[in-house]
Amino acid sequence: MTSSPPRDPAARPALSVVIPMFDEVENVEPMLARVHQGLADYGGDWELICVDDGSRDGTGTRLMQLAATFGSHVRVIRLRRNFGQTAAMQAGFDAARGEVIATLDGDLQNDPADIPRMVDELLARDLDLLQGWRQRRQDDLLLRKIPSRIANALIGRVTGVALHDYGCSLKVYRAEVIREVTLLGEMHRFIPVWVAGVTAPTRIGETPVSHQARRFGASKYGISRTFRVLIDLLSAFFFLRFGSRPGHFFGSIGILFGAVGGAMMAYLLVVKFGLGQHIGQRPLLLVSILLLVASIQFLTTGVLAELLTRTFYASSALSHHRIRVQTDPAAAGWRAPS
Repeated sequence: MTSSPPRDPAARPALSVVIPMFDEVENVEPMLARVHQGLADYGGDWELICVDDGSRDGTGTRLMQLAATFGSHVRVIRLRRNFGQTAAMQAGFDAARGEVIATLDGDLQNDPADIPRMVDELLARDLDLLQGWRQRRQDDLLLRKIPSRIANALIGRVTGVALHDYGCSLKVYRAEVIREVTLLGEMHRFIPVWVAGVTAPTRIGETPVSHQARRFGASKYGISRTFRVLIDLLSAFFFLRFGSRPGHFFGSIGILFGAVGGAMMAYLLVVKFGLGQHIGQRPLLLVSILLLVASIQFLTTGVLAELLTRTFYASSALSHHRIRVQTDPAAAGWRAPS
């Protein structure tokens, strides 16, 4: 576990800035320069962690060269291959030493000068995550803006975490909270949702940030990511709502299928024995049997999922709840009987 440097109460909290980069060699030097310019008057300890996600254009080599020039506060992590933005961000979180962690893209579209203000706002509003909101987004309308707006509205409605701009990489976190979240797959798109699994959604806020058009390199995002978002949204919804009680999710579907299938079968029994009609060739018979079988499968899957969940929590140090603050157990006493 990394530790933060001692904090002066009058200074801003120690800050770790995490920037994942993939094939952004042209942006390396201007990015580092802009971060130093934006944090020149931060008023607290800070470090910059650049994660090279297996770049093939010399990004990692350039980062190492410039890190030696800027100083030891610039740290470089080079992954062995391209693992994806989520893995790169997780590597940065694991290495971060600050009390507050900020993330932004390495394509110069986010402005590091927004970070000090966001840190102050995070503390003033007593939040655990402050999400950037690109109100004047400098991207293509058809391929980027419209799909993003649809996805943001859908994510907010499904998960209950209503934000205007999930896709903005400029975020500021309390380190103690984001370390409670383990990022896998392509979970970086839903970080506010996963954070809502360990803290209250009311402690997640957003604030307008500046946004600029890309100057160098090519975007790594395309319209194809819309379909991946829909798949990831289902996973996010499941883990957020039913992560500690999967039996309710599968059981609800099983009961619904069973009720519909049972009602169909009851109707067919009345037709068969009450009206004396043949039902062997009716499609309704096959549908009702399929629903009843599916109901049994969902119910048993729910039981197995409950067993796996309980085994997971019992065999690990994790729990399905998170404690924000508690009094020191060592200082606890007992009330003597009167």
